[in-house]
Amino acid sequence: MALYLYSRWDGSQDVFPVHEEDVLEQLAENMMPHGDVSAALRAMSQRGLRGRNGEHLRGLQDMVQRLRQRRQEFLDRYNLNDVLERIREELSEIKGLERQGIDERRKEAAEKLQRLQSDGQGAGLQADLLRKLEQIARKNQAFLAALPADPVPAIQQLSGYEFMAPEAQRRFDELMKRLQQQVLGATVDRMSEQLQRLSPQDMDWMKEMLRRLNQMLEEKAKGGHPDFQSLMREFGDLFGSERPSSLEDLVEWLQQQGAQMESLLNSLAPEQRRQLLKALEAALSDPELAGELTRLAANLEALQPGNPWHREYPFQGREGLDLEAGLDVMRQLQRLDEMERQLKRSQQGGNLSEVDQAMLQELLGQEALHDLQRLQQLVKVLEESGYLVTIDGRFQLTPKGVRKVGQKALREIFSSIKRDRMGQHGASKTGVGVELGDGSKKYEFGDPLALDLQRTVFNAMGRNGAALPLRLHPDDFEVYRTYEQQQSSSVLMVDLSLSMAMRGNFMAAKKVALALDNLIRTQFPRDAFHIVGFSTYAREIKAERLAYLSWDELDPYTNIQHGLALAQKLLSKVSGGTKQIIMVSDGEPTAHLEEGHLFSQYPPSPRTIRETLREVKRCTGRGITINTFMLDRNAHLVDFVAQMTRINRGRVFYTSPDRLGQYVLVDYLTSRRRVLSA
Repeated sequence: MALYLYSRWDGSQDVFPVHEEDVLEQLAENMMPHGDVSAALRAMSQRGLRGRNGEHLRGLQDMVQRLRQRRQEFLDRYNLNDVLERIREELSEIKGLERQGIDERRKEAAEKLQRLQSDGQGAGLQADLLRKLEQIARKNQAFLAALPADPVPAIQQLSGYEFMAPEAQRRFDELMKRLQQQVLGATVDRMSEQLQRLSPQDMDWMKEMLRRLNQMLEEKAKGGHPDFQSLMREFGDLFGSERPSSLEDLVEWLQQQGAQMESLLNSLAPEQRRQLLKALEAALSDPELAGELTRLAANLEALQPGNPWHREYPFQGREGLDLEAGLDVMRQLQRLDEMERQLKRSQQGGNLSEVDQAMLQELLGQEALHDLQRLQQLVKVLEESGYLVTIDGRFQLTPKGVRKVGQKALREIFSSIKRDRMGQHGASKTGVGVELGDGSKKYEFGDPLALDLQRTVFNAMGRNGAALPLRLHPDDFEVYRTYEQQQSSSVLMVDLSLSMAMRGNFMAAKKVALALDNLIRTQFPRDAFHIVGFSTYAREIKAERLAYLSWDELDPYTNIQHGLALAQKLLSKVSGGTKQIIMVSDGEPTAHLEEGHLFSQYPPSPRTIRETLREVKRCTGRGITINTFMLDRNAHLVDFVAQMTRINRGRVFYTSPDRLGQYVLVDYLTSRRRVLSA
């Protein structure tokens, strides 16, 4: 019974302890299809890991999905229909303040004029000024009455208007400055704090910086090497504490920041986009500054055409956004997009160190950061455990790691064999070269004294009854039937042709090869064992490369004849014991070699069938048994296998991928035994 101890969370607990054997087992699973360690590690990083106690370490795919959900939440919540509404409202408020100011000025002027007239000074200079003020007030009221509701012409007309209400003037100046900052801040976001403090004189400094920057970008586009540090020495204060370290760094974040406004514009309806652009142009009101910003946008586009941050977002929510809030939402959406790009790059290249951990924590929380850090530990855990090494920049399993992969395949196959079926199971003690059978027999002189105590006592009680003491007679003794383990030399021929992958048979065959290799090396070390892979040609596969085995993607043919010839060559190096070829395939022969030249044809040619059966006869003449495990059962294949079996007298098994391992391993174990006592 499992016992659990609970304590108060203090942040030091390991929520998902990473165990090296768990990591290796899941690495082995991901290596099965292609035999690529790096690809398997990438797959583990993408999908995450299962813990031994049911925990699940979420992978990069889960993080990407959560980022997409966050982005969709923004799109489902907001819309941009009101992006100009706040500007309209402010202009309306400014007009209201101005009308109120005009009325107050007119009232004040009328009262003063009345006092002058009552004092007999109605014809003086001061009275003329008050009458002039009244005329200006009436003119301004007429101007305000004719002011259009569209913010673009309203801004343009108010830019040359002389306000009579100081509060209205202040509010309009603030609106223009804020719009200018939003235009500039969308391009040079790092300067937003400095922009708020710039005086009209300092704006000339900003324009000079933009002019110099444009010159550098144009020089770089022509292949030159501009002096970036001179720009920082002169204008570095504009960038605050986070100064860019290089021109490339500056270009990258300029492109990102410019994309906020670009994405906002792209996400608007055409008429809204036109109005907003004109409103921003009107607010900028400085042709020289506008020209440098336009020049900057063109230079950035020339350096990186098709800016990946220029994305249109399909907003469909009910909550409206003004321009400032809209740009802020765009900033957040772009951070989500950037994090998704980083995670996807890590998925493709497997380098998790490129992910901005601070940004990930900000967007998805502390738990996501912990998951990423644990994913980064996978390679370290395997290396420290001696399962993985890096050679010439590539990950490779150590011999210890290869053995563990084989053990996993063997354990997986044996775990699927029912206990009441024949097969080898784990034992706590070792024997002396013989194997106990399932039944017992009367003891005969010369038999190994492997006493079946239960049957022996039962025989004595049947003869004498249950009286004590129990007296044994020589005829009471029964011993277990025993078998001798014969030395065996085997070649496993594995079909690597394209059909094995297309029919879903390859992974089962590879798992059998790993399991059989591990079984023989650990329990039958005196046995000789070789592996031959065959498709259009055959080749020997060394045990240390077995974990990396993959099918031959560009070889659709099945050259059994070449595989048998290579297997015979390998078995000829061994003397004594039984010799066998274990062939796993899903197709009849479609290629063979004649005098060193390849002949291939599909459907199978009688010529190929004839040459392959001739090779079967050679095996038979050399005392080599061919046991065939077929993963298909079409008529042509059944006919070929029948001919091969008549010649060689070996056995044939028609099976499925999920039962292949049981058939091969049980057959190997039973074929090694010879009855010693029966």
